[in-house]
Amino acid sequence: MSLPATDSIIYLVRFPAPQTHYAEVEAVFPTAGQASIEVFMPVWTPGSYLVREFSRHLERFDATDADGRPLALTATRKNRWQIETAGAERVHLRYRIYCREMSVRTNWVDESFALLNGAPTFITLLEGLQKPHEVRLELPEGWTTTMTGLDAAVGGGAHHYLAPDYDTLVDSPILSGNPAVHRFDVDGIPHFLVNEGEGSIFDGPRAATDLEKIVQRYRGFLGSLPYSKYVFLNLLTEARGGLEHRNSVCMMASRWAASTRKSYVEWLDLASHEFFHVWNVKRLRPAELGPFDYENENYTRSLWIAEGFTDYYSLLMVRRAGLVSEAEYLGTEDPTSHTLSGKINEVQTAPGRLEQPVATASFDAWIKFYRPNENRDNATISYYTKGALVGWLLDARIRRLTGGAKSLDDLIRLACARWSGERGYTFEEFRSAAEEVAGAALDDFFRHTVFAAEELDYAEALDWFGLQFRANPESEKATLGIETKVDDGRLLVKAILRTSPAWMSGLNVDDEIIAIDDYRVHANQLTKRLENYHPGDRVTVLAARRDALLRINLTLSAERNKWSLEVSASATPEQRTHLRAWLSAPRP
Repeated sequence: MSLPATDSIIYLVRFPAPQTHYAEVEAVFPTAGQASIEVFMPVWTPGSYLVREFSRHLERFDATDADGRPLALTATRKNRWQIETAGAERVHLRYRIYCREMSVRTNWVDESFALLNGAPTFITLLEGLQKPHEVRLELPEGWTTTMTGLDAAVGGGAHHYLAPDYDTLVDSPILSGNPAVHRFDVDGIPHFLVNEGEGSIFDGPRAATDLEKIVQRYRGFLGSLPYSKYVFLNLLTEARGGLEHRNSVCMMASRWAASTRKSYVEWLDLASHEFFHVWNVKRLRPAELGPFDYENENYTRSLWIAEGFTDYYSLLMVRRAGLVSEAEYLGTEDPTSHTLSGKINEVQTAPGRLEQPVATASFDAWIKFYRPNENRDNATISYYTKGALVGWLLDARIRRLTGGAKSLDDLIRLACARWSGERGYTFEEFRSAAEEVAGAALDDFFRHTVFAAEELDYAEALDWFGLQFRANPESEKATLGIETKVDDGRLLVKAILRTSPAWMSGLNVDDEIIAIDDYRVHANQLTKRLENYHPGDRVTVLAARRDALLRINLTLSAERNKWSLEVSASATPEQRTHLRAWLSAPRP
């Protein structure tokens, strides 16, 4: 690689045989006259709180000087290497990366496109995080486009980018290939919806138009857009997920995500969630999440704010943008997980809500949230979902205390104004700001909702907004209290809810369900078979455990979907005014 004299760290990325799933990287590091330098690769990526050991995908290391003479290279830790410089002004490090993990936080390379995330791609100087980092990509024949939140390098050619520091590089995924690109401008700022896999199935123009409405709504909510461009990387690969970045997002969804109303609303909810992170997390952040330690866990007890409040606003802002109805937002008819009713259902049906406070769930994200097992719902609670409900309840509390003059919107704006700089907020600072907006003490509120494993009290919010839980007795069904999976044609128990009939009777995870009351149950028949029973019925389950047959007697319980919100028919005009102010929130 021929490079000018510079203090920058420079990368050349090639894909010589993309069908083999490899990216090849040549990195050039200034040595500042040192006898040796130490380089490292992150073990995790911000926004996804799990140590992922990205260096496990590296192969074929070699270090040379500018003339190609070999330099001694020694691994000092799982993700660090020491290079003897032999007096060279710059060291060239070459390595290749196996890229075949289809997720928003890792790398993927195949014959049609490449997704590169910063943390699993770019080795850097241990003491060089503040240096500029340049990236140039050489694309395979037939590929024409790269899209990223990075700025183009001044005077550089195509596919040549500059990050002012390593944090920016890690925070800017790069998509290469031939994606469909749809542009819209808000406040004169370009926004790009970049669809990999759009084909003739996903409606890109419609999605871009709706994203523009959502962006405009956030701009009205928060006053301005804090970037010079924004990129929605939308990989339609049949995977799922989203990961926020400072001026971009990487999302994965189905190419049929815009084909049904339900799936399209879920996609809008995902896009809205990740876009709100432009403020909440990327600028307004818990103090513990920056500056980042890329080699160790960065613990915080405030992910219920960072992710939970973001989850609260995601579909709410889609509603305020006029893209979903009141009933769709509430989940009155269909309380799926992205609706407010769905979030209540998820929390109220998880026994872990009474075991783990949401502040503890935040702290334990590194060992529990991304490593779920069959006992997850019994022992833990999601800081996303419960955090969203805490946000809703706090919103209602502030509105009631101020007679509707203030809301959670005001708290978010105040927090952004105070803590969107170099230093994030502590919980005590956030609590104090909440009390300032509410004009009242909130110690008890946070003690019971955040720091205790207690039932949430929805009464105040329901009363303020004129809502009620919908009576739906016909939804009562008989249940064993299990989740199942099909493995090689066998119906296996995947998870068991605490205090359920299966839990109390001794049915185990991985048991194969063969029959109920001596009648065979095929792998796809359990739900339909249980329709023939009623809560309270006594049944005998024939199961196989490690190839031994056993009979388990149990009494079926009721499966109720009672957490479905609707506007009360007796709601007063004042309550209906509160509801409209919440769901339609005019621009400040």
